[in-house]
Amino acid sequence: MSNHLPASGGNGSHGARAGDSGLRYPSNGKTIYHRPLNRTKTAELSKAAFAYLFAEMVSYAQRRVTGIQELEKRLNLQGHPIGLKLLDLLLFREPPRSQLRPLNIIALLHFIKINIWTHLFGRQADRLEKSSNPDTPDEFMIIDNEPLVNAYISVPKEMSQLNCAAFAAGIIEGVCDGAGFPARVTAHTVGDTAGGSNGSGSGGTGGTGAADGEMWPGRTVFLVKFQPEVLEREALIGNKS
Repeated sequence: MSNHLPASGGNGSHGARAGDSGLRYPSNGKTIYHRPLNRTKTAELSKAAFAYLFAEMVSYAQRRVTGIQELEKRLNLQGHPIGLKLLDLLLFREPPRSQLRPLNIIALLHFIKINIWTHLFGRQADRLEKSSNPDTPDEFMIIDNEPLVNAYISVPKEMSQLNCAAFAAGIIEGVCDGAGFPARVTAHTVGDTAGGSNGSGSGGTGGTGAADGEMWPGRTVFLVKFQPEVLEREALIGNKS
């Protein structure tokens, strides 16, 4: 029986490092998480492929459901884990000096309106508003005039109240939960919005009137309702500052 001695060489320290952590780090410090799925950052995924996959997701969620609310809940659950992972991914891609999670509600909502929406849909959300109803200070609205998730979905007349943007609402909810701002997010068409949709916006002008609904028939309002402990924390931070 022969004895085999481990080979020693100039790359021994590097090999030990890779073996200890299980990861190999390139010399430039960039990892696979810094690289987009496409060859170039400006390239876009095929809308036809997205339409097919999302239609299959809706069909899968539609199995054995008893109503529209249950279907929207399933779409919401499909989007929630994406939001959790997307928050970490986008923050990881930021330079070290700016790798800071949002520390208040407004910063978080602007991060969703700008960073999350641009990464997912190639543009920012159209507006960001706060409820004007004094009884609902915990409600905010992210408004998208033409949600991409609804562009290729044909909703039958008997299910006219269905809004498949509940999937995007689940992504928003996942981002909020991952950032430490637990919230309940629902998607509504302009005619179905409730709870102060005429509030003055943090990222645009106020009001979602009938004229806007006629101009943008597919307009969707993502109603973000934060948990009471989030507002209590905001009040404490505001008093300290």
